[in-house]
Amino acid sequence: MSRQALGTQWRRLPHPLRWVGVAVAGGACVLAGLVLLVLPGPGIPLLIVGLVILATEFAWAESILRRVKKHGTAVTSTVSDRLGWKRRSAP
Repeated sequence: MSRQALGTQWRRLPHPLRWVGVAVAGGACVLAGLVLLVLPGPGIPLLIVGLVILATEFAWAESILRRVKKHGTAVTSTVSDRLGWKRRSAP
């Protein structure tokens, strides 16, 4: 099954069913990410994946994801400036 066909089938599902599926999958990723912040494992990437999943159906998750992207870009540029890394120029 192609990605486009899968997306079409997903959009055909009734809204409450889609909503519950996204809430369960995204919530599970966020909870696993929170647990892995204290245990050894990839906690932050799992949190971000959970937010991406939740942002497909929930506006509040989309706004949090936007803030995370903004702060992530700021942190990345600060760290690269302090370490003296130069950005690659676009071809």
